[in-house]
Amino acid sequence: MKLLKLAILALLVFTTSSFTTPNKLDDGYSVGDKATDFELKNVDGTTVSLADYKDAKGFLVIFTCNSCPYANAYEDRILSLNDKYESKGVPVIAINPNNPKIQPKDSFENMKKRAAEKQYTFPYLFDEKQEVFPAYGAKRTPHCFLLEKTPNGNIVKYIGAIDDNYQDADAVEVKYVENAIDAMLAGQKIDIQNTKAIGCSIKV
Repeated sequence: MKLLKLAILALLVFTTSSFTTPNKLDDGYSVGDKATDFELKNVDGTTVSLADYKDAKGFLVIFTCNSCPYANAYEDRILSLNDKYESKGVPVIAINPNNPKIQPKDSFENMKKRAAEKQYTFPYLFDEKQEVFPAYGAKRTPHCFLLEKTPNGNIVKYIGAIDDNYQDADAVEVKYVENAIDAMLAGQKIDIQNTKAIGCSIKV
């Protein structure tokens, strides 16, 4: 009887610790963390990783998709961000994290069509195994992660929304991503390092 009680107690301790121990993969990255590189299929059929960009100073990794109206509202702004900052060494790396079985509009074929229609100037990658977005901690589309390339790896500098008004680009008051990139390139402190990503939940 005593052994049975000890076994039950041990099981309870194990079960409790299993549920209360934080899972870093589920939590994703925080500002200051080193982001792991990835290799994902691009809409042009090539495989892209951050290591391919030898001269980059950083990366604006944006989890986005075809189907979400929030992502659609930000699409032109994402294009503008790449146009402005790619030449300064901070290219946009767009990643579709959605499961196309749940949302068919986000299939790889539809990704290729969307990229061609909108003339994407940045890679549009497919997180087919849905392994990259949970590692980053992306929850919405769009969800931005600004990385600074350093001798110690790609360090997360900003996480969150592109700006403070998804509905109207002309009514934006705070350009979170632009301010963060400008400060990073100038070697200055980023005043706002985290914001809430506004968008559709990622389909798993």
